[in-house]
Amino acid sequence: MKRRLVIAAGAAMPLSACGFVGGGDGDDNTLRFWLSGDANQGGGFQAMADKYEEETGVRIEIDDVPYDDFATRLRNAAQADGLPDLARVTAIDSIWMNRLQDLTDIAAEHGIMDNLLVENADGEIPTIPTDLTAVGMFINKSLFDSAGVAYPTTPEDIWTWEEFIAALRDVKAGTGARYGLVMDASSHRLRSLMYQFGSDGFVRNDDCVYETDDQAAAALELFADINDDDIMPRSVWVSGDDPNALFKSGQVAAYYSGSWQVADFTQNIADFEWASVYMPAQERRATNLGGGLMVAFDGSKAQQAYDFVNWLYSAENYTEISEISGFLPVTEGLDIDYGDFQTSFDMYNDEVAASDPISSHQITSQLEMVYAGETEAAVEGDPIKDEAVKLANGEQDVPTTVQNIIDGLNEQSGSCG
Repeated sequence: MKRRLVIAAGAAMPLSACGFVGGGDGDDNTLRFWLSGDANQGGGFQAMADKYEEETGVRIEIDDVPYDDFATRLRNAAQADGLPDLARVTAIDSIWMNRLQDLTDIAAEHGIMDNLLVENADGEIPTIPTDLTAVGMFINKSLFDSAGVAYPTTPEDIWTWEEFIAALRDVKAGTGARYGLVMDASSHRLRSLMYQFGSDGFVRNDDCVYETDDQAAAALELFADINDDDIMPRSVWVSGDDPNALFKSGQVAAYYSGSWQVADFTQNIADFEWASVYMPAQERRATNLGGGLMVAFDGSKAQQAYDFVNWLYSAENYTEISEISGFLPVTEGLDIDYGDFQTSFDMYNDEVAASDPISSHQITSQLEMVYAGETEAAVEGDPIKDEAVKLANGEQDVPTTVQNIIDGLNEQSGSCG
């Protein structure tokens, strides 16, 4: 199978809260579109649905429902022969993946970045990303300025992790800040850290067994060292304290999180100046990417659904939804006006463009497994995060952590080949 990269987040999404009505409501001019969280993103999809109806007379009926139910309800809809016409998902399910239309021509016509696409075994592209999210770094600019500590403002000035940690110590010493850094308790953040150290993280070899490299161990050593209740509070990873709230308190110099925080900080931080800054690059620049995936099902309104997707990804319309929802774009060359978010999003777009392709491996591998017909083991949990918690708490050393992660991933991987 030809390999390309794809973007997505970690789990699947929700569906209509009531019933399984396939292909709209019986009205030839109505399409059913299932998604989650559009209201939180400024109602971008609803705005585009309204525009599409005004231009074409075709109504896009959006069901925006809670995230946690989406995967199950979409699976149930497939089994009941009641799939919608369109959906924005975060993962492909083997139950309905053979009901997807091929979006190859749309991806080509509208310049979807080639390294964000995955072909299935038939050489088709069943899904294209709607948007990107990216891991990134924020600083309390007021603290850095008060301490007289510089931070990178151009790619040429990017710091290493050693330089970054030294800067955090200087900020703490100069301002009395409580902590240097908080990091979301997420394997997405740990993966990007490992990638920045030159590691490919935890990947499966040709024998379908997970393995890693010395650079991943070095990144985990750093993670263990800075979970010292001085640079980083152990409570975030070990006890579930909220890193967002800690950063907003004004007593933390930096926050390792992602692009989704920009709107929140712009609206809700008034007591100090903050800034998006370039992440450290120990051996290479890298982030970890996520986002939504657009699919069009092959029901009775397949052509109408395809036409809407094609319309949505035109330069004019995709620019508009990116501006409304604050999307990092999946196409190049668009002039997107982010308003108050412009500086932060310009930096994130630069980080994405400069990142090593490994930044999308997490979802690429998941899609490749689904397309290859591999089954998943019924084992819950996230071995990378779960074992990192034990490492942060001093319960085990790095070699033990690495081996436990490998064992856990192998147990979760199910059948292979």
